Amino acid sequence: MTKYPMTVAGEATLREELDRLKRVERPRISQAIAEAREHGDLKENAEYHAAREQQSFAEGRILEIEGKLANSQVIDVTTIAKTGKVIFGTTVDLINTETDEKVTYRIVGEDEADVAANLISVVSPIARALVGKEEGDVVVVRAPGGDIEYEIDQVHHI
Repeated sequence: MTKYPMTVAGEATLREELDRLKRVERPRISQAIAEAREHGDLKENAEYHAAREQQSFAEGRILEIEGKLANSQVIDVTTIAKTGKVIFGTTVDLINTETDEKVTYRIVGEDEADVAANLISVVSPIARALVGKEEGDVVVVRAPGGDIEYEIDQVHHI
């Protein structure tokens, strides 16, 4: 059975989406199907087929979220002692050794990843290169554009 690591915030976001799908989307889609049925012949009823497609998508997403939550491993990094080591959930300040450019990433679960917000998936190349390393270590990240060398400046448990 696959365990899905996620942060406390990631779990809350999934629970909110699940609640919205069950309490808002399900009834709205059921109503749309009922209204489309009233229009008669279902074989040529585009509204009915569109609503059924939405229902299929919503039910599939509900099952997916319930499965992930049932198999989740919620990690609250704020309760873990600070050792300077990069682990799941930590926020890491990096310095590019070539350009001295600073960048900060937070290592999160796959569903939480958002590169634009500097939230990187634990399975991403950068996260895989960082996990297990400590402040002061230099890591080489194998990126599609070539290798990038970073120094780990600070590790935060926030």
